[in-house]
Amino acid sequence: MRFFVLGNAARAHVREEAQQLLPFLQQFGEMVCFDLQQKEDLSKYQADIAVVLGGDGAILHAAHQMGQRQVPVLGINLGKLGFLADLSPEEVRSAWPQVAAGNYRVTSHLMFECSAQTVRGQFQGLGLNEVVVRSGPPFRMLETDLAIDGEIASTFRGDGLIVSTPVGSTAHGLSAGGPILGQELRAFVVTPICPHSLTSRTVVETADKVYTIHIRRAASAWLVVDGQDAGELPAGTQVTIRQATASFQLVKTPGRSYYRTLRDKLNWGASPNYRKVGEPPAV
Repeated sequence: MRFFVLGNAARAHVREEAQQLLPFLQQFGEMVCFDLQQKEDLSKYQADIAVVLGGDGAILHAAHQMGQRQVPVLGINLGKLGFLADLSPEEVRSAWPQVAAGNYRVTSHLMFECSAQTVRGQFQGLGLNEVVVRSGPPFRMLETDLAIDGEIASTFRGDGLIVSTPVGSTAHGLSAGGPILGQELRAFVVTPICPHSLTSRTVVETADKVYTIHIRRAASAWLVVDGQDAGELPAGTQVTIRQATASFQLVKTPGRSYYRTLRDKLNWGASPNYRKVGEPPAV
């Protein structure tokens, strides 16, 4: 098995953990790229798996680095939540021999291409989680039109819009009140941020359509892609989002599932903390 070792050395414990894990990983395969500076063009290498140390931010960056040549990612959680990074360093030591033997499955996930003319120039980017168009200083109301395949679907007034993938539905979109989607669906979720309307609701549509956000009126508007500032947007600008040809791939080891991750990481579906019958109420 040929593999990458990726992560962000500026984050706590990433370099130390990578150096400790590397001799063990190399017992079962060949490392073809070791990059903790997040600078390598990974498209020039051939690998079977990318081992990514850190949190979800490190995985997002690795997906960007791989570009159109996505390699299945095995995430090792050294961050706070690690929704995409399933395994702890200890669990990786148990799972890696099975992974090297091919005892794992790979799930495929929607990615997007985003383009817009910003104040800095033309932006063209590949992403995994979401595109956010939001108001900037002095933080006045933003007015946008959403078009789907060229047809105006709705006009939104508020703090902005989030267009997320199913993977991104548990990120910024969830915080804005959007739904949780099954990660392997081919759909986009459009969620308004603090809409000034009682009728503005989240929209879920198929990924084979083109989504265009037109900035109708704004004192200041900004484009954010996967949590990274992509530039200021002039009034009248259009942001275009479409399904990418590349798909993000995630390694799933036995015993790991999406719903288990929802339960373990987000406490989804857990029962309320009921007081037992006869137990005095908490003070």
